[in-house]
Amino acid sequence: MDVGETAATVLDDDARATGADLQLSADEVRRITLYAQGFLGAVARRGGVTGMLRRVSAVQLDTISVLARSHELVAYARLGAVGRDAVERAYWPARNPTTFEYWAHAACILPVADWPYYAWRRRSIAARGQRWHKVSEDACEQVLGRLRDEGPLTATQLGGAKAGGPWWDWSEVKIAAEWLLDTGRAVCVRRTGWRRIYDLPDRVIPAELLGLEPTDAECLSHLLSTVSRALGVATHADFMEYQRLNGYGLQLRDSERLDEAAAAAGLVPVTVPGAKRSLRAWADPAALAWLAAGGRGTHRTTLLSPFDSLVWDRKRTLRMFGYRHLFEPYVPKEKRERGYFTMPLLAGGQIAGWVDPARSGKTLIARNVFVEKPAAVVPMARALAEAAQWTGCDNVIAERVQPTPFAQPLASELARLGFS
Repeated sequence: MDVGETAATVLDDDARATGADLQLSADEVRRITLYAQGFLGAVARRGGVTGMLRRVSAVQLDTISVLARSHELVAYARLGAVGRDAVERAYWPARNPTTFEYWAHAACILPVADWPYYAWRRRSIAARGQRWHKVSEDACEQVLGRLRDEGPLTATQLGGAKAGGPWWDWSEVKIAAEWLLDTGRAVCVRRTGWRRIYDLPDRVIPAELLGLEPTDAECLSHLLSTVSRALGVATHADFMEYQRLNGYGLQLRDSERLDEAAAAAGLVPVTVPGAKRSLRAWADPAALAWLAAGGRGTHRTTLLSPFDSLVWDRKRTLRMFGYRHLFEPYVPKEKRERGYFTMPLLAGGQIAGWVDPARSGKTLIARNVFVEKPAAVVPMARALAEAAQWTGCDNVIAERVQPTPFAQPLASELARLGFS
Protein backbone atom coordinates (compact mmCIF):
# COMPACT_ATOMS: atom_id res chain seq x y z
CA MET A 1 0.00 0.00 0.00
CA ASP A 2 1.35 3.43 -0.99
CA VAL A 3 1.49 5.62 2.14
CA GLY A 4 0.90 8.61 -0.11
CA GLU A 5 -2.63 7.42 -0.90
CA THR A 6 -5.27 9.65 0.66
CA ALA A 7 -7.54 8.45 3.40
CA ALA A 8 -10.51 8.62 1.06
CA THR A 9 -8.76 6.11 -1.22
CA VAL A 10 -7.51 3.90 1.58
CA LEU A 11 -10.38 3.95 4.01
CA ASP A 12 -13.61 5.33 2.62
CA ASP A 13 -14.48 5.20 -1.06
CA ASP A 14 -17.93 6.64 -0.37
CA ALA A 15 -16.40 9.73 1.22
CA ARG A 16 -14.21 10.15 -1.82
CA ALA A 17 -17.15 9.94 -4.17
CA THR A 18 -19.21 12.51 -2.30
CA GLY A 19 -16.35 14.84 -1.40
CA ALA A 20 -17.10 14.41 2.30
CA ASP A 21 -14.28 14.32 4.85
CA LEU A 22 -13.34 10.96 6.27
CA GLN A 23 -14.73 10.52 9.79
CA LEU A 24 -12.37 9.15 12.42
CA SER A 25 -13.56 7.83 15.76
CA ALA A 26 -12.06 8.95 19.06
CA ASP A 27 -10.30 5.59 19.37
CA GLU A 28 -8.83 5.91 15.86
CA VAL A 29 -7.56 9.42 16.63
CA ARG A 30 -5.96 8.20 19.83
CA ARG A 31 -4.30 5.22 18.15
CA ILE A 32 -3.01 7.31 15.26
CA THR A 33 -1.54 9.81 17.71
CA LEU A 34 0.15 7.11 19.80
CA TYR A 35 1.61 5.64 16.61
CA ALA A 36 2.80 9.00 15.30
CA GLN A 37 4.31 9.94 18.66
CA GLY A 38 6.19 6.65 18.89
CA PHE A 39 4.26 4.89 21.65
CA LEU A 40 2.58 2.22 19.54
CA GLY A 41 4.43 -0.19 17.27
CA ALA A 42 8.11 -0.31 16.34
CA VAL A 43 8.27 3.11 14.68
CA ALA A 44 9.81 4.72 17.78
CA ARG A 45 12.96 2.64 17.52
CA ARG A 46 13.72 3.56 13.92
CA GLY A 47 16.67 5.91 13.83
CA GLY A 48 17.11 6.14 17.60
CA VAL A 49 16.98 9.58 19.21
CA THR A 50 17.55 11.42 15.93
CA GLY A 51 14.73 9.54 14.23
CA MET A 52 12.46 10.17 17.19
CA LEU A 53 13.11 13.91 16.98
CA ARG A 54 12.33 13.95 13.27
CA ARG A 55 8.98 12.32 13.95
CA VAL A 56 7.84 14.48 16.87
CA SER A 57 9.46 17.56 15.23
CA ALA A 58 10.08 19.40 18.52
CA VAL A 59 11.38 18.40 21.96
CA GLN A 60 10.77 20.98 24.66
CA LEU A 61 13.62 22.16 26.86
CA ASP A 62 13.22 23.03 30.52
CA THR A 63 15.59 23.70 33.40
CA ILE A 64 13.76 21.45 35.89
CA SER A 65 15.47 18.12 36.49
CA VAL A 66 13.88 15.46 38.69
CA LEU A 67 14.69 11.97 37.44
CA ALA A 68 16.38 13.62 34.46
CA ARG A 69 15.86 16.71 32.35
CA SER A 70 12.72 16.68 30.26
CA HIS A 71 14.43 16.36 26.87
CA GLU A 72 16.07 13.16 28.15
CA LEU A 73 12.76 11.85 29.49
CA VAL A 74 11.11 12.37 26.09
CA ALA A 75 13.64 10.08 24.41
CA TYR A 76 13.52 7.56 27.26
CA ALA A 77 9.71 7.36 27.18
CA ARG A 78 9.80 6.18 23.56
CA LEU A 79 13.09 4.30 23.32
CA GLY A 80 13.44 2.76 26.77
CA ALA A 81 16.73 2.64 28.63
CA VAL A 82 18.84 4.46 26.05
CA GLY A 83 21.95 5.88 27.71
CA ARG A 84 21.63 9.46 28.87
CA ASP A 85 25.01 10.36 27.36
CA ALA A 86 23.84 8.90 24.07
CA VAL A 87 20.73 11.08 24.23
CA GLU A 88 22.84 14.20 24.75
CA ARG A 89 25.20 13.30 21.90
CA ALA A 90 22.27 12.69 19.58
CA TYR A 91 20.68 16.04 20.36
CA TRP A 92 23.92 18.01 20.25
CA PRO A 93 26.60 16.18 18.24
CA ALA A 94 30.07 17.70 18.41
CA ARG A 95 30.33 17.72 14.62
CA ASN A 96 27.87 17.98 11.75
CA PRO A 97 24.93 19.44 13.71
CA THR A 98 21.58 17.72 13.26
CA THR A 99 19.56 20.05 15.51
CA PHE A 100 19.14 23.68 16.47
CA GLU A 101 17.31 25.41 19.31
CA TYR A 102 14.46 27.76 18.65
CA TRP A 103 10.91 28.70 19.56
CA ALA A 104 8.21 26.21 18.61
CA HIS A 105 5.76 25.04 21.30
CA ALA A 106 8.27 26.64 23.65
CA ALA A 107 12.07 26.66 23.61
CA CYS A 108 12.71 23.42 21.75
CA ILE A 109 15.29 21.22 20.11
CA LEU A 110 14.38 21.06 16.42
CA PRO A 111 15.70 19.11 13.41
CA VAL A 112 18.22 21.22 11.51
CA ALA A 113 16.37 20.35 8.28
CA ASP A 114 13.54 22.60 9.51
CA TRP A 115 15.80 25.66 9.91
CA PRO A 116 14.60 27.41 6.69
CA TYR A 117 10.95 27.10 7.69
CA TYR A 118 11.30 29.04 10.92
CA ALA A 119 12.23 32.07 8.81
CA TRP A 120 8.61 33.24 9.04
CA ARG A 121 8.91 33.33 12.82
CA ARG A 122 12.33 34.99 12.68
CA ARG A 123 11.03 37.68 10.32
CA SER A 124 7.99 38.26 12.53
CA ILE A 125 10.13 38.71 15.64
CA ALA A 126 12.51 41.05 13.81
CA ALA A 127 9.59 43.18 12.63
CA ARG A 128 8.47 43.71 16.24
CA GLY A 129 11.86 45.10 17.19
CA GLN A 130 12.12 43.33 20.57
CA ARG A 131 10.89 40.43 22.66
CA TRP A 132 11.21 40.72 26.44
CA HIS A 133 14.04 43.24 26.44
CA LYS A 134 15.02 46.23 24.37
CA VAL A 135 17.99 45.46 22.19
CA SER A 136 21.09 47.55 21.59
CA GLU A 137 22.31 47.18 18.00
CA ASP A 138 25.79 48.17 19.14
CA ALA A 139 25.78 45.25 21.58
CA CYS A 140 24.54 42.95 18.80
CA GLU A 141 27.40 44.01 16.54
CA GLN A 142 29.89 43.45 19.34
CA VAL A 143 28.57 39.93 19.94
CA LEU A 144 28.60 39.14 16.22
CA GLY A 145 32.14 40.47 15.96
CA ARG A 146 33.35 38.23 18.77
CA LEU A 147 31.60 35.19 17.28
CA ARG A 148 33.26 35.90 13.94
CA ASP A 149 36.68 36.42 15.47
CA GLU A 150 36.69 33.88 18.30
CA GLY A 151 34.29 31.17 17.18
CA PRO A 152 31.31 29.76 19.13
CA LEU A 153 30.88 31.20 22.64
CA THR A 154 28.59 30.84 25.65
CA ALA A 155 26.96 33.84 27.33
CA THR A 156 29.53 33.51 30.13
CA GLN A 157 32.37 33.67 27.63
CA LEU A 158 30.75 36.68 26.00
CA GLY A 159 30.76 38.53 29.31
CA GLY A 160 28.14 36.99 31.57
CA ALA A 161 24.42 36.26 31.36
CA LYS A 162 23.26 38.34 34.32
CA ALA A 163 23.43 42.04 35.09
CA GLY A 164 23.69 41.45 38.83
CA GLY A 165 20.01 41.62 39.77
CA PRO A 166 17.32 38.89 39.88
CA TRP A 167 17.47 35.89 37.53
CA TRP A 168 15.53 37.65 34.76
CA ASP A 169 17.85 40.67 34.83
CA TRP A 170 19.95 39.77 31.78
CA SER A 171 23.22 41.45 30.94
CA GLU A 172 23.46 43.48 27.73
CA VAL A 173 25.46 40.78 25.96
CA LYS A 174 22.90 38.12 26.96
CA ILE A 175 20.07 40.29 25.63
CA ALA A 176 21.99 40.81 22.40
CA ALA A 177 22.86 37.12 22.02
CA GLU A 178 19.24 36.05 22.54
CA TRP A 179 17.98 38.66 20.10
CA LEU A 180 20.44 37.45 17.50
CA LEU A 181 19.17 33.92 18.14
CA ASP A 182 15.55 35.05 17.82
CA THR A 183 16.16 36.76 14.50
CA GLY A 184 18.45 34.13 13.00
CA ARG A 185 21.68 36.13 12.94
CA ALA A 186 23.04 33.67 15.49
CA VAL A 187 22.16 30.05 16.17
CA CYS A 188 22.56 27.43 18.90
CA VAL A 189 23.36 23.90 17.71
CA ARG A 190 25.18 22.72 20.83
CA ARG A 191 25.20 23.10 24.61
CA THR A 192 27.81 22.59 27.28
CA GLY A 193 26.89 22.16 30.94
CA TRP A 194 23.34 23.26 30.08
CA ARG A 195 24.68 26.53 28.64
CA ARG A 196 23.85 27.55 25.10
CA ILE A 197 26.76 27.95 22.73
CA TYR A 198 26.10 30.77 20.28
CA ASP A 199 27.46 30.49 16.74
CA LEU A 200 27.00 31.96 13.28
CA PRO A 201 24.48 30.24 10.97
CA ASP A 202 26.83 30.25 7.98
CA ARG A 203 29.32 28.25 10.01
CA VAL A 204 27.02 25.44 11.17
CA ILE A 205 23.81 25.38 9.09
CA PRO A 206 24.31 23.33 5.90
CA ALA A 207 24.68 25.58 2.87
CA GLU A 208 21.79 23.93 1.03
CA LEU A 209 19.49 24.88 3.92
CA LEU A 210 20.98 28.31 4.53
CA GLY A 211 20.33 29.27 0.93
CA LEU A 212 16.62 28.46 1.05
CA GLU A 213 14.27 31.43 1.41
CA PRO A 214 10.71 30.08 1.74
CA THR A 215 7.79 32.48 1.81
CA ASP A 216 5.63 32.85 4.91
CA ALA A 217 2.99 30.64 3.26
CA GLU A 218 5.57 27.95 2.49
CA CYS A 219 6.86 28.11 6.05
CA LEU A 220 3.36 27.68 7.47
CA SER A 221 2.60 24.77 5.16
CA HIS A 222 5.81 23.00 6.15
CA LEU A 223 5.23 23.53 9.87
CA LEU A 224 1.69 22.18 9.63
CA SER A 225 3.06 19.10 7.89
CA THR A 226 5.49 18.53 10.79
CA VAL A 227 2.62 18.81 13.29
CA SER A 228 0.48 16.39 11.32
CA ARG A 229 3.35 13.91 11.14
CA ALA A 230 3.97 14.32 14.88
CA LEU A 231 0.32 13.90 15.92
CA GLY A 232 -1.03 11.80 13.08
CA VAL A 233 -4.10 14.01 12.91
CA ALA A 234 -4.53 17.64 14.02
CA THR A 235 -7.39 20.12 14.34
CA HIS A 236 -6.87 23.84 13.77
CA ALA A 237 -6.43 24.30 17.54
CA ASP A 238 -3.92 21.43 17.63
CA PHE A 239 -1.84 23.09 14.91
CA MET A 240 -1.88 26.39 16.77
CA GLU A 241 -0.88 24.90 20.12
CA TYR A 242 1.77 22.43 18.94
CA GLN A 243 3.68 25.24 17.21
CA ARG A 244 2.33 28.13 19.31
CA LEU A 245 1.42 30.02 16.15
CA ASN A 246 -0.49 32.79 17.94
CA GLY A 247 1.37 36.06 17.80
CA TYR A 248 2.98 35.46 14.42
CA GLY A 249 0.33 37.03 12.28
CA LEU A 250 -1.99 34.04 12.67
CA GLN A 251 -5.00 33.38 14.88
CA LEU A 252 -7.23 30.36 15.41
CA ARG A 253 -10.02 32.16 13.59
CA ASP A 254 -7.85 32.16 10.42
CA SER A 255 -9.27 28.75 9.52
CA GLU A 256 -9.20 29.34 5.77
CA ARG A 257 -5.49 30.15 5.87
CA LEU A 258 -4.79 27.04 7.96
CA ASP A 259 -6.82 24.87 5.58
CA GLU A 260 -4.98 26.26 2.55
CA ALA A 261 -1.61 25.59 4.17
CA ALA A 262 -2.63 22.06 5.20
CA ALA A 263 -3.90 21.25 1.72
CA ALA A 264 -0.67 22.60 0.19
CA ALA A 265 1.24 20.24 2.49
CA GLY A 266 -0.62 17.25 1.08
CA LEU A 267 -2.53 16.52 4.28
CA VAL A 268 -5.88 14.72 4.24
CA PRO A 269 -9.06 16.46 5.48
CA VAL A 270 -10.87 14.42 8.13
CA THR A 271 -13.53 14.90 10.78
CA VAL A 272 -12.82 14.01 14.41
CA PRO A 273 -14.95 14.04 17.59
CA GLY A 274 -14.77 17.18 19.69
CA ALA A 275 -16.01 17.93 23.19
CA LYS A 276 -19.38 19.21 21.91
CA ARG A 277 -19.35 18.69 18.14
CA SER A 278 -17.34 17.14 15.34
CA LEU A 279 -14.23 19.07 14.31
CA ARG A 280 -12.45 19.60 11.01
CA ALA A 281 -8.92 18.19 11.12
CA TRP A 282 -6.06 17.22 8.84
CA ALA A 283 -4.30 13.85 8.88
CA ASP A 284 -0.90 12.56 7.84
CA PRO A 285 -1.42 10.16 4.88
CA ALA A 286 1.20 7.76 6.23
CA ALA A 287 -0.61 7.50 9.57
CA LEU A 288 -3.92 6.85 7.82
CA ALA A 289 -2.30 4.14 5.70
CA TRP A 290 -0.97 2.51 8.88
CA LEU A 291 -4.48 2.59 10.35
CA ALA A 292 -5.96 1.13 7.18
CA ALA A 293 -3.39 -1.68 7.27
CA GLY A 294 -4.69 -2.73 10.68
CA GLY A 295 -2.95 -0.29 13.00
CA ARG A 296 -1.25 -3.04 14.96
CA GLY A 297 1.64 -2.86 17.38
CA THR A 298 2.74 -3.13 21.00
CA HIS A 299 1.87 -0.29 23.36
CA ARG A 300 4.69 1.27 25.35
CA THR A 301 4.29 1.37 29.14
CA THR A 302 6.15 4.35 30.55
CA LEU A 303 6.14 7.51 32.63
CA LEU A 304 5.85 10.75 30.67
CA SER A 305 7.54 14.06 31.27
CA PRO A 306 4.92 16.76 31.90
CA PHE A 307 6.57 18.55 28.94
CA ASP A 308 6.17 15.57 26.60
CA SER A 309 4.57 16.48 23.28
CA LEU A 310 1.97 13.73 23.77
CA VAL A 311 0.46 15.67 26.69
CA TRP A 312 1.72 19.26 26.55
CA ASP A 313 -1.57 20.40 24.98
CA ARG A 314 -3.90 20.15 27.98
CA LYS A 315 -7.14 20.50 26.03
CA ARG A 316 -6.16 17.80 23.55
CA THR A 317 -4.97 15.55 26.39
CA LEU A 318 -8.32 15.89 28.15
CA ARG A 319 -10.19 15.27 24.90
CA MET A 320 -8.12 12.24 23.93
CA PHE A 321 -7.42 10.53 27.25
CA GLY A 322 -9.93 12.04 29.68
CA TYR A 323 -6.88 13.10 31.71
CA ARG A 324 -6.58 16.50 33.39
CA HIS A 325 -2.93 17.41 33.04
CA LEU A 326 -1.42 19.48 35.87
CA PHE A 327 1.99 21.10 36.20
CA GLU A 328 2.53 22.50 39.68
CA PRO A 329 6.20 23.40 40.40
CA TYR A 330 5.22 27.05 40.75
CA VAL A 331 2.20 26.33 42.94
CA PRO A 332 2.87 26.67 46.70
CA LYS A 333 3.63 23.21 48.08
CA GLU A 334 0.63 23.16 50.41
CA LYS A 335 -1.73 23.95 47.52
CA ARG A 336 -0.52 21.30 45.07
CA GLU A 337 -3.06 18.65 44.12
CA ARG A 338 -0.54 16.08 42.92
CA GLY A 339 3.04 17.21 43.33
CA TYR A 340 6.06 19.07 42.05
CA PHE A 341 6.73 17.19 38.79
CA THR A 342 3.76 14.93 38.11
CA MET A 343 4.47 12.31 35.45
CA PRO A 344 1.46 10.60 33.79
CA LEU A 345 1.55 6.83 33.40
CA LEU A 346 0.96 5.67 29.82
CA ALA A 347 -0.17 2.03 29.68
CA GLY A 348 -2.20 0.15 27.13
CA GLY A 349 -2.68 3.29 25.09
CA GLN A 350 -4.36 5.14 27.96
CA ILE A 351 -3.23 7.40 30.76
CA ALA A 352 -3.81 5.06 33.68
CA GLY A 353 -2.41 7.05 36.58
CA TRP A 354 0.35 9.41 37.62
CA VAL A 355 3.27 9.73 40.00
CA ASP A 356 5.20 12.58 41.58
CA PRO A 357 8.78 11.21 41.69
CA ALA A 358 11.97 12.26 43.42
CA ARG A 359 15.41 10.78 44.05
CA SER A 360 17.39 10.31 47.23
CA GLY A 361 20.75 8.74 46.52
CA LYS A 362 20.00 5.49 44.72
CA THR A 363 16.37 5.40 45.78
CA LEU A 364 13.52 6.49 43.54
CA ILE A 365 10.85 7.93 45.81
CA ALA A 366 7.31 7.95 44.47
CA ARG A 367 6.02 10.66 46.78
CA ASN A 368 2.49 10.57 45.48
CA VAL A 369 1.04 7.81 43.30
CA PHE A 370 -2.41 7.58 41.76
CA VAL A 371 -3.57 4.40 40.02
CA GLU A 372 -6.73 4.62 37.93
CA LYS A 373 -7.89 1.01 38.38
CA PRO A 374 -6.63 -2.36 39.64
CA ALA A 375 -5.37 -3.38 36.19
CA ALA A 376 -3.00 -0.40 36.22
CA VAL A 377 -1.09 -1.51 39.34
CA VAL A 378 1.26 -3.82 37.44
CA PRO A 379 2.00 -1.27 34.68
CA MET A 380 2.72 1.38 37.34
CA ALA A 381 5.16 -0.96 39.08
CA ARG A 382 6.83 -1.80 35.76
CA ALA A 383 7.14 1.87 34.83
CA LEU A 384 8.62 2.79 38.23
CA ALA A 385 11.06 -0.14 38.07
CA GLU A 386 12.23 0.73 34.57
CA ALA A 387 12.65 4.42 35.47
CA ALA A 388 14.64 3.44 38.55
CA GLN A 389 16.97 1.23 36.55
CA TRP A 390 17.44 3.91 33.87
CA THR A 391 18.39 6.54 36.45
CA GLY A 392 20.76 4.24 38.37
CA CYS A 393 18.47 3.59 41.35
CA ASP A 394 18.34 0.20 43.04
CA ASN A 395 15.37 0.87 45.30
CA VAL A 396 11.83 2.23 44.88
CA ILE A 397 9.70 3.58 47.71
CA ALA A 398 6.04 4.46 47.17
CA GLU A 399 5.22 6.87 50.00
CA ARG A 400 1.54 7.64 49.33
CA VAL A 401 -0.65 5.55 47.05
CA GLN A 402 -4.18 6.42 46.01
CA PRO A 403 -6.58 4.67 46.30
CA THR A 404 -5.07 3.21 49.46
CA PRO A 405 -6.20 -0.40 48.74
CA PHE A 406 -3.72 -0.40 45.83
CA ALA A 407 -0.72 0.34 48.08
CA GLN A 408 -0.02 -3.26 49.07
CA PRO A 409 -0.46 -4.75 45.58
CA LEU A 410 1.89 -2.08 44.21
CA ALA A 411 4.49 -2.83 46.89
CA SER A 412 4.18 -6.56 46.20
CA GLU A 413 4.66 -6.09 42.46
CA LEU A 414 7.69 -3.83 43.02
CA ALA A 415 9.16 -6.51 45.30
CA ARG A 416 8.54 -9.14 42.62
CA LEU A 417 10.49 -6.95 40.18
CA GLY A 418 13.39 -6.76 42.64
CA PHE A 419 12.63 -3.43 44.31
CA SER A 420 11.77 -3.33 47.98
